[in-house]
Amino acid sequence: MTLHTPPGYLIYPNVRLGEGAEIGWYVILGEPAAGLAAGERETIIGPGARIRSHSVIYAGNRIGARFQTGHGALVREDNQIGDDVSVGSHSVIEHHVQIGSRVRIHSQAFIPEFSVLEDDTWVGPNVVFTNALHPLCPRVKQCMKGPTIRRGAKIGANATLMPDIVIGAGSLVGAGAVVVRDVPAGVVVAGNPARVIKEISALTCPYDLIDTPYGQARLAASDLLSLDPASQ
Repeated sequence: MTLHTPPGYLIYPNVRLGEGAEIGWYVILGEPAAGLAAGERETIIGPGARIRSHSVIYAGNRIGARFQTGHGALVREDNQIGDDVSVGSHSVIEHHVQIGSRVRIHSQAFIPEFSVLEDDTWVGPNVVFTNALHPLCPRVKQCMKGPTIRRGAKIGANATLMPDIVIGAGSLVGAGAVVVRDVPAGVVVAGNPARVIKEISALTCPYDLIDTPYGQARLAASDLLSLDPASQ
């Protein structure tokens, strides 16, 4: 078998790509948004990136070091993304999203405009965030706002989050939950609509491999609240 260096990718003008990047087949970097010319907006991707095949990153993104995508990921324009972030296969990050460092977004997730994911957050596969309270309202674009996921919070597979809600620091949203209101720091929520079912500190490992699944479970509630700007 003969391996070839991929020639089948497109990098538009005004893309600053850091050293050590690995770019897969059919990747597009710096795709201009509608109404903009190629290269009109600068795109920055930090060193050590690994952009797998068929991924598309639009112009105007500011992305930190060691960014990774799965196959076929889409990152729209004008996002702020920190270091050590991964976006899974076929996930969609819309525009004007803020993503901190060490964030993991699994496959087939949807993150709409004006969402915020703080440092160390985790989004499971097939999670859907929403950002429009009343779709097709004539003034919907004036009040669009996605969820805010505070530091260290985790969103389980297939969960759905309503617009303009806050998931508190260190909290865990159970798989398949439908979250319709703010979630406090340091709790576990589950169900439809999601309700608090226990404190993070109450979680244990069913296989007795570790005392508690999360380091923050050892923190007092007051410590978790100190990580959550909404509580200050």
